[in-house]
Amino acid sequence: MHGGIETRRCVATDMIDWLDEDGKWAGLRSMAMVEATREIDGRVSLERRYYINSLPADRKRINEAVRAHWAIENSMHWVLDVAFGEDQCRARVDNAAQNFTILRRIVSNLLRADKATKVGIKNKRLKAGFDEHYRARVCLECSSFDAIALGEIAGGIDS
Repeated sequence: MHGGIETRRCVATDMIDWLDEDGKWAGLRSMAMVEATREIDGRVSLERRYYINSLPADRKRINEAVRAHWAIENSMHWVLDVAFGEDQCRARVDNAAQNFTILRRIVSNLLRADKATKVGIKNKRLKAGFDEHYRARVCLECSSFDAIALGEIAGGIDS
């Protein structure tokens, strides 16, 4: 968070027998609520998130896991927005937006796996769009995907 103060509070319990009476959630150990209070420019907001998880009811450990999860999510969103223009995508028909999100994540993972090319994901994406040899190399490293379709997606097909 930039330019503000955030305070987090975590409450956790392992008294959850009532939650999984039919045993569908293997490994379920606790339930937690994380409350985040933010003050930005004199305005205060309060947000509560609830979690069920396989961690013990250790407030500190759960809070760290939640922060780590959101750091990863925020990092992935930043990459998808900067490298793929995800926020500018106007796909709205049926499942198009969700389908494009999945494809962007696949391509992002393929490009991230390329350790030989020492540029960022955005430049790798552009390179894949213009250089068929590079595109083939990136796609062949993960042979379970259709190289042609991934090449078109990496090259910037978007709605």
